[in-house]
Amino acid sequence: MYKIWRIFDPRRVLIANAAFLFVLALLIHFILLSTDKFNWLDGPSVRAGAAAQMAPLPPARS
Repeated sequence: MYKIWRIFDPRRVLIANAAFLFVLALLIHFILLSTDKFNWLDGPSVRAGAAAQMAPLPPARS
């Protein structure tokens, strides 16, 4: 394992790892905010109520 740290600078590896994990965390949170179920800022939208107000189509004439 010590040979790997001779090739790579440990400070740069740790900074790159932290930056990658931060970007990954932001990406996951924005994906969750774009969904209806997991949007904790706006809450669920009221799309389900609109379907209940729609009337069925009249029967077709033959």
